[in-house]
Amino acid sequence: MKAVRGAAPASGASDMAHIELTFDDNRLAGALFGQYDENLALIEQKLGVDARARGNKVELRGDALASEQARRALDYLYGRLQAGHELQRSDVEGAIRMAVAQDDQLVLPTLESKGARMAMAGISTRKKTIHARTPTQDAYIRAMDRAELVFGIGPAGTGKTYLAVAHAAQLLERGQVERIILSRPAVEAGERLGFLPGDMKDKVDPYLRPLYDALYDMMPAEKVERAIAAQVIEIAPLAFMRGRTLANAAVILDEAQNTTTMQMKMFLTRLGENARMIVTGDPSQIDLPAGQKSGLVEALRVLDGVPSIVTCRFEAKDVVRHRLVQAIVEAYEADATRGRAALLTEQR
Repeated sequence: MKAVRGAAPASGASDMAHIELTFDDNRLAGALFGQYDENLALIEQKLGVDARARGNKVELRGDALASEQARRALDYLYGRLQAGHELQRSDVEGAIRMAVAQDDQLVLPTLESKGARMAMAGISTRKKTIHARTPTQDAYIRAMDRAELVFGIGPAGTGKTYLAVAHAAQLLERGQVERIILSRPAVEAGERLGFLPGDMKDKVDPYLRPLYDALYDMMPAEKVERAIAAQVIEIAPLAFMRGRTLANAAVILDEAQNTTTMQMKMFLTRLGENARMIVTGDPSQIDLPAGQKSGLVEALRVLDGVPSIVTCRFEAKDVVRHRLVQAIVEAYEADATRGRAALLTEQR
């Protein structure tokens, strides 16, 4: 890819820029721009620049900072296409977020200088490769690479559980761990296991379905099933962890906001030699009985500042599901903020 920067217009518009990009492969350039230039339209909408395609070239005009962010996003996405990946709308949105984050001085340690290609943290298995789509996801993936215990905290749709399972699958394929252990507390929206039909596995499986879904997305179905049968991959409710030492394993506790203080302490102290532990949860969605403290909230307070433990906090802006999910999360957060403000006013 070649980039040519035009001179800034005169008459007080020194913050405006004109950048022309040329992409060597016409076929990839077409995929980069999208059907009817829909990817360029998205960049225009999100960054407020004018992006016009001509053949294998695109002209970017607008605010100098936004134009540079658009250049970085397009450069990164073209690199993805060169590596054999297909682009989806979510990939384009993620590239835009990360390009903006560089200038917001967020976590992008692999960006060394202006004009450098963005290098987002990624996870690769034989079946699939995924890359961070937000700065927090980038920090989360890097944290899982280096820390023995990582907390991923935040609202639904931010990729906490999916990335954790993907990371565990990567460790297993590379031989860095001997097994994967996935667990959740069996508490969901006030329901209990007893009313469900079948044996214990039948009762527990619905609660663990998100973990299964992530596994099947990262590994071939037959490989997952063989690994489960051989107990190389173990999926079990939290109660089954008591009394065990989990060594040489990638261990994930999902929906951790629904643990009690004692359950969380029990789980965290299962960590054995050559093990990696990832705890995910959303403190805003606690389904424990009224008055019961969340083990996740307590653990975050008690373990704050302990070396080798990393906490990554996701926010509404990190939601990567349907665009409406982010709006829904933000609306609930705003309502909760208004409620707290009203309570403080009443107390005064």
